[in-house]
Amino acid sequence: MKDIDFARNEITVRDGKGEQDRLTMLPRALKDPLARQIAAVRRLHEEDLKRGHGAVYLPYALERKYKNAAKDFIWQYLFPSDKLSVDPRSGKIRRHHASEQSVQRAVKTALRKAGVRKNGACHAFRHSFATHLLKDGYDIRTVQELLGDKDIRTTMIHTHVLNKGGRGVRSPLDA
Repeated sequence: MKDIDFARNEITVRDGKGEQDRLTMLPRALKDPLARQIAAVRRLHEEDLKRGHGAVYLPYALERKYKNAAKDFIWQYLFPSDKLSVDPRSGKIRRHHASEQSVQRAVKTALRKAGVRKNGACHAFRHSFATHLLKDGYDIRTVQELLGDKDIRTTMIHTHVLNKGGRGVRSPLDA
C-alpha cells in the first residue's frame, strides 16, 4: 500500500527488473478502482487481524527492526492471495500476494472472453506500455527510465512498430 501515492500520481515499483526500484505513473483512470481495491484489502486485513493473523513477510530484516510493521496496513499487498498459507521461511501463517500464475491465468481468460485469437501474456503489457509512450511522442530515455532498462538498446526494441524508420525518427518535413 505504501508504494501508491495518489497525491503525486505515482507508483513505486519495488525490486523490478534488475532488482531495482523505480517510479512510474499512476493513471487517473485507475485512481477510483484502486481506491476501491484498497478499501477491500483494508476490510480483509482487519478480518485477518481479528483472527490472529494479518502479518506479511517483510524483506531485509525489517520485521526484526520494526516489531509490529508486518501487521501495519501500509505493508499489505494491493492484490493479496485469496487464502492464508504457511510462510516457508518462518512457519507463520500469513497472507501472501496473489500468485503470478493466477494473474497469468486471469489474463489468458480475459483474452479468450474478449475473442482475441492470439497468444498473450502479462509481459505483453510491458511492450504495449512502451510502444504507446513512444507513439505519443515521449522520448526514448523517458521510456527507458519508466521500464527500468539499463541499456537503451533494450528500449529501442519497441521502436520497430512505430513505422518511423530504422532509428524511430520521423522527418520534420513529414510532420
